Amino acid sequence: MSLPPRRVLRALERFHAARPWDHNAHFHRWILRQLPGRVGSALDVGCGTGDLARLLALRAKRVHGIDADPEITARARELTPAAAPVTYTAADALTGLGERPYDVITCVAAVHHLPFPEALSVFRDHLAPGGTLVIVGLARERTPADHLLGIVSVPLDVVMALLKSRGRPVPRPVSMTAATRPADLSFTEIAREARAVLPGVRLRRRLLWRYTLVWRRP
Repeated sequence: MSLPPRRVLRALERFHAARPWDHNAHFHRWILRQLPGRVGSALDVGCGTGDLARLLALRAKRVHGIDADPEITARARELTPAAAPVTYTAADALTGLGERPYDVITCVAAVHHLPFPEALSVFRDHLAPGGTLVIVGLARERTPADHLLGIVSVPLDVVMALLKSRGRPVPRPVSMTAATRPADLSFTEIAREARAVLPGVRLRRRLLWRYTLVWRRP
């Protein structure tokens, strides 16, 4: 007899509470592969504790991270070596980016906290000619394809948790202390709005409840 879905979900919740792992960080190396070998400047929107910003410093001469939470940007500063070319600001992502254009803009699991088309327009306008925008986002599951990817992601999620924790209970990563909220838009809605703002944008559904967006400004 199969377990009722609610019991399965509760079991998975208990499993992951004991073995948490950062799904967003799983995409960081993929993000780097979308970028040129070297760039002048990079901006990470919703930088959290700065994990991606510090990785971007491997490619960029200057990296700036912005997040609405002043406590988490303070933590990012603490975790970043003084010699690293990385700075942080606690500010609103739609109004606090300043005037400087960037060669790279990244945004991981944060754009669903913002009005989507407005956020894309702001990112587009702050991207230098030839620059690259990379977003890893969350979408609400609505279509059969969405639900299928979610089901397929469950065993992968368990395997990744076991590998990263080596099968033992582990503390929650500091990168997972930021506030979270569920996504409002479906992937279909996201794709439609993104194509209206960013002609030629590339979007793809991904496993582990994420989608990716890549756009290069002409």
